[in-house]
Amino acid sequence: MQEVLERKSIKNIDFNCDLAQAYGIYKNNNEYELLDYVSSVNISCGFHAGDPVTIKEALLKAKEKNLAIGAHIGFNDIQGFGYRPVELKEDELEALVVYQVGAIMAFAQAYGLSIEHVRPHGAMYKMAGEDFTFSCAIAKAIKKCSDWLIYYAPVGDITSKVADYTGVQTAGEIMLEKTYNADLTVDYSKEDNTNNYDLIKRFQHFLHTSQLRNNLGGMSFADASTVHFSNKYKNSLELIQQAKGLITPAPVNYNNAKVSGWVD
Repeated sequence: MQEVLERKSIKNIDFNCDLAQAYGIYKNNNEYELLDYVSSVNISCGFHAGDPVTIKEALLKAKEKNLAIGAHIGFNDIQGFGYRPVELKEDELEALVVYQVGAIMAFAQAYGLSIEHVRPHGAMYKMAGEDFTFSCAIAKAIKKCSDWLIYYAPVGDITSKVADYTGVQTAGEIMLEKTYNADLTVDYSKEDNTNNYDLIKRFQHFLHTSQLRNNLGGMSFADASTVHFSNKYKNSLELIQQAKGLITPAPVNYNNAKVSGWVD
């Protein structure tokens, strides 16, 4: 959608980031820097990244910060960090998702926690934003784990249709550094924009209008409930600090409860 008639200001939004993006001796020393600024975290499940000790540490850090916890699922591709696409039958994809979500659910339960959402990683995220059947398979697998889990998926028509078709609660996600096509699929041929001045201006416009400028020069309406912040750029911390100066984030479930009147 290139032109929109309605402008809607954003009053509630979630900020999320990834954790346990490490394995064995390969550590990510920057990933905890964002925890004071996000409202939810996605913990890698051991397939594209994460090992038992790293997962435990990430869970306890999230508990310490009182953050909503999710499972960060990916293809079984530790060597390629989950960035390489894998062709799977639907039952194979279901097993892959259930295995990973179940691991984080069990880990969380062991420490008096529960998980609230599931977010795909890398190639799985890309395929979920472009392939309705693939995304539905992920959603149905998530539902087998729990009816209460939220599917964090790329913002756009595919995710909206997946929610309608499967009955799974979804949260459309945007990433400020990405270039979006008019239909809000990501244009992966473009390099990420890491200019914080540009990104904060983009975020301000989104907060006031619910729109993102697309690669055709127009505006596309983005029905997003969460913003993903990466920790892989040298100015990632500065960006999220500036973003939190514009709006105080809160987890998707809490924001939904506010809208419904369950909490003040």
